[in-house]
Amino acid sequence: MTDDQHYDVVIIGTGAGGGTLGHRLATNGAKVLWLERGPFLPRERDNWQTEAVFVRGKYLAKELWYDRHGREFQPEVNYYVGGNTKFYGAALFRLRPEDFGELRHHGGISPAWPISYDDLEPYYTQAEHLYLVHGQHGEDPSEGHASAQYAHPPVSHEPRIQQLNDDLEKLGLHPFHLPIGVNLREVEPGRVARASACIRCDRVDGFPCLLNAKSDSQVICVDPVLSQDNVTLVTGAQVQRLETDASGHSVTEVVTTLDDGTETRFTGDIVVVACGAVNSAALLLRSRQDRHPDGLANSSGVVGRHYMRHNNIALMTVSREPNPTLFQKTLAMNDWYLGSDDWDYPLGGIQMLGKSDDEEIRAQSPRWAGKISPDLPFEVLAHHAVDFWLCGEDLPQPDNRVTLDADDAIHLSIDEKNNVEGVKRLRHKLDGLLGKLGMHEHHLLDRSLYLYRSMPIGATAHQAGTVRFGRDRATSALDVNCKAHDLDNLYVVDTSFFPSIGAVNPSLTAIANALRVGDHLTERLG
Repeated sequence: MTDDQHYDVVIIGTGAGGGTLGHRLATNGAKVLWLERGPFLPRERDNWQTEAVFVRGKYLAKELWYDRHGREFQPEVNYYVGGNTKFYGAALFRLRPEDFGELRHHGGISPAWPISYDDLEPYYTQAEHLYLVHGQHGEDPSEGHASAQYAHPPVSHEPRIQQLNDDLEKLGLHPFHLPIGVNLREVEPGRVARASACIRCDRVDGFPCLLNAKSDSQVICVDPVLSQDNVTLVTGAQVQRLETDASGHSVTEVVTTLDDGTETRFTGDIVVVACGAVNSAALLLRSRQDRHPDGLANSSGVVGRHYMRHNNIALMTVSREPNPTLFQKTLAMNDWYLGSDDWDYPLGGIQMLGKSDDEEIRAQSPRWAGKISPDLPFEVLAHHAVDFWLCGEDLPQPDNRVTLDADDAIHLSIDEKNNVEGVKRLRHKLDGLLGKLGMHEHHLLDRSLYLYRSMPIGATAHQAGTVRFGRDRATSALDVNCKAHDLDNLYVVDTSFFPSIGAVNPSLTAIANALRVGDHLTERLG
């Protein structure tokens, strides 16, 4: 059946891109429909249980994708209102200005963007203010200029992390407060205000927030506008394909299967795809038709190609002194982001992770056999743990791609050795510092559960790049406003549009771009 309403904009997905765009358009008066394939995430004690979230993967989508050899795997995707932001760590970094230009890496070239840092900078500021980012511009020498300071002060370091900060500074390095999106008020360092939503707990990273104190797109963008007459949200709505008019120039219907199995068609002046880089590419490929035999927006042949996911390493080291820190995710360092004194190519950045606990350590203990004292109880080891996240750039290769088989099942091909030398050297740099930072030397242990069991193909949390934007329609699917070159009313606003991914978490860039596209669409809609 066909929905009896027509919308200004139909947005498929409620994550960082789709949720933010919908909020912007709804606030500006547009009639918005969000289609979300999942429900609202249930608020329950398992939200904060390591065994449920990381060991059992309770909230992961119950679906299988296939690698290039046809082997099935479970991807790290979450289908809920708010998308993957319900489970992200809310580390909200800007790309560096250099990331918008061509960068030479050890493994190849990171291509330039069709817009500059200056083009996106005002929207970065708006995104930081909207998502309640806490930080301090000016601390990180690698960052670009900011037109305004963060609206909220940085989250203070707890004593062991403050000592780590001080030790790094003594070595001539430049640690800074990690920019993080949380609804937190501190009356003094480490002491939470009575009215603060965030309580500075140890569940800050990778867990959904039971208190709605993490800046995910449901809390920040969807919930605040749901009561407006111009906003509709349909959950349990899996979009099967997009259909066009006879000319093939405009999307006319969004064909959707609802939870009860019925097929419903939705219509809008503008249709926006924001399903995540893999699913957005799959939807466009699945929407092939006579006028678009290779899929929508794909006259260039790039849809599904140039998939990126970052070269990440999650690590735990063991402090000589106890580390009773709860809210550990407050520090980062980019001294080797673009290179080092002994290497001319970018290495990437270092951030703190959420604190390891004894359940996670127990689950990973077989992998660590022989690397730590067998007599050290898990609880004691967890009390001495200090956790790091290393992030290096993954390069956009055309054969790293999303394809569909005859049954429209998703296949994902990646080169797991793509430009990995930089992050390997970054790990070596950190390893060489441990003794000077009060840690047991050469005890960098892989936190494989956090990285979806040591970053196999299923680690898709930072997926990007499959529907890239650009000025040349022969090598890109979208124009600079993220509109499909081939269609008049189709846009893509998740991280699919990235031509390169840099070496910082991609969420803030997706949010800022959604605000930019939102202003463009507001003007277009009049």
